[in-house]
Amino acid sequence: MSVVARLVPASLSRTLLISDQAFVSAAPVCRTLHGARFVPGLLLASAREMTTKGKAAQKLTAGERESKLKPLLDDSWTMVDGRDAVKKTFLFKDFNEAWGWMSRVALRSEKLDHHPEWFNVYNKVEVTWSTHDCGGLSSKDIQMATFCDDTFKLFT
Repeated sequence: MSVVARLVPASLSRTLLISDQAFVSAAPVCRTLHGARFVPGLLLASAREMTTKGKAAQKLTAGERESKLKPLLDDSWTMVDGRDAVKKTFLFKDFNEAWGWMSRVALRSEKLDHHPEWFNVYNKVEVTWSTHDCGGLSSKDIQMATFCDDTFKLFT
């Protein structure tokens, strides 16, 4: 979400479908003090993000556990004792790298409206994924765990 969208509530504008790829509000264009143009309440999101937000998540099926969860478990993710969740510990060079990685994960999780349980001490970040709405693992958890792994590769 843009800074502008945080300044002006989306409820003040109407939403139009621009294409099958993006949505944008139909508010009038305004000018800042420096002359730059912006649209109050501008909300840009992919069509996929718009359809997954607010939608009830469903637990992974047995087939999805085999095809999607198993590769994560083979890549150092572990099941959490006593609940349907996965966790992994990531080690970085220092606190700055850990925080930078956490920021990237936080931005993506905000876009998907699916947030991690995590614990950070200096260069170590422990991440747990589970979907509270469905009481266990969902495709959102797989997507975010994969994002965690892919983003971590940028730091190694």
